[in-house]
Amino acid sequence: MQDFICNIQTAIIGTLDKNNYPFSSYAPYLYDNNRFYVYISDIATHAKNIQRNPKASLFFVEDESKTENLFARKRVSLQCDSQKIERSSERFEAVLGLFAEKFDAKMVSTLKKMLDFNLYEFKVTYGEATFGFGKAYFIGGKNMDELVERTADNPHHGVK
Repeated sequence: MQDFICNIQTAIIGTLDKNNYPFSSYAPYLYDNNRFYVYISDIATHAKNIQRNPKASLFFVEDESKTENLFARKRVSLQCDSQKIERSSERFEAVLGLFAEKFDAKMVSTLKKMLDFNLYEFKVTYGEATFGFGKAYFIGGKNMDELVERTADNPHHGVK
């Protein structure tokens, strides 16, 4: 799973709006210490949704131009609890430093000066991964980074 996700630079973020309808957007993300991070503006709908309801999903999908079969694109869907990381915290500085290393440092520096941008941490609670026909898995383990094969005996999420 890590090998697949590390080749994708943005995550599709699924949230619930104020009317309880799903809303999807995207953001560059960072993975560090078993957590995912996004740095987004409060003006963005997905930021408002996360502030109202911290349950969200992160979705990673294989590039259409690189897939062999559009019906079997590789994908990972993670159900998460999110929280805002305070600007005054050491974690905020550390993660923004990692964002600057991974992405355009000048852009990260510019965004850091914009006080409407906030850092959100996503902790995976469960997930699913599909890497082709017959290659479907749950995501489990202590750090939610292990693949558990889906079978007729365990067809639903919640495997830990």
